[in-house]
Amino acid sequence: MGDERPDVLLTGLLFYDLVLTGLGKPPTPGEEIWTEGMGVSPGGIANLAVAAARYGLRTSLATVFGDDAYGAYCHDVLAGQEGVDLALSRTADGWHTPVTVSLALPRTGPPAPAGHAPVHDRALVTHGQEPPHSQDALMSDPPAARTALVHIEAEPRAWLAKAAANGTQIYADVGWDPTQRWSQDLLDQLALCHAFLPNETEAMAYTRTGSAAAALSRLAELVPVAVVTRGGDGAIAVDQTTGEYAEVPALDIDVVDPTGAGDVFGASFVAASLGGWPLEERLRFAVLGAGLSVRRHGGALAAPGWYGVDRWWRSVDDPALRRAYGFLTDRIPADPGPPVPYAPVTPPGPTRRH
Repeated sequence: MGDERPDVLLTGLLFYDLVLTGLGKPPTPGEEIWTEGMGVSPGGIANLAVAAARYGLRTSLATVFGDDAYGAYCHDVLAGQEGVDLALSRTADGWHTPVTVSLALPRTGPPAPAGHAPVHDRALVTHGQEPPHSQDALMSDPPAARTALVHIEAEPRAWLAKAAANGTQIYADVGWDPTQRWSQDLLDQLALCHAFLPNETEAMAYTRTGSAAAALSRLAELVPVAVVTRGGDGAIAVDQTTGEYAEVPALDIDVVDPTGAGDVFGASFVAASLGGWPLEERLRFAVLGAGLSVRRHGGALAAPGWYGVDRWWRSVDDPALRRAYGFLTDRIPADPGPPVPYAPVTPPGPTRRH
């Protein structure tokens, strides 16, 4: 008998995402701007769930769906289309699924340096309320799983300690602190974690350091595997369990929508880690997954999965990329699966007025 545990255990808030792309600038009060594209997709914790499932990982998700059309759509996509196990999830009567409108925008400031991917940003507007079931209620008795991908917050979640005690390896990230206090107490939770994957702004703020490298060095004292993502500059990582250090550049890819790219990075890193790959391969694969995801609309449904990675690898003719990613020849499954469904989008069309 093989290992029947879930490969990835997830819990968090689900959103229905409406993504608008092709805006040259943010709208100003009283102004109407027409966009070149629009897509819809499950978002929030669904980004991680779909990204993991598309690598063939047994993915178990505990979340709350509203009893509305948005919740029904997200449930159908996750369970029916993507094969995510929703046994731990609940549908809440009288509660609506949070809805986020994401505006994909070019970031202001100087252009990206030569050889670096263009830098984009996004603005989000969300309507919703706290779900009636907390993470700890959904995960009161978390199943044993090989890994859990979690978003740590200032207030520790009780289920994390239970999952770690079950032998589950915790891969954690963290978000922007709106208070900008960046309390170092949050880092105490890393004692439960196998890996921590913040971006460089978060990493430097929480460690009180002045560079991504210094932040990585500090985090490596607190967690076995430390990763710092650097946007257009790629990512750096240290694995104390193997003594490896890796630094990889970002890919030069045209960005359509950056929504969920960090989640795809995390899921890709976990998929490679479960395969026992060397650190540099894990990091390159995560950078690749995130890079491929930004070429599509939406968060969850932009995840490339093995199908997208295989298609990209077959198209690569640049000698440097062929050398850097040559390990994919032995890593991509013989059958990468059928084409993955991307987010339904509206095609570009002529501007109309009403």
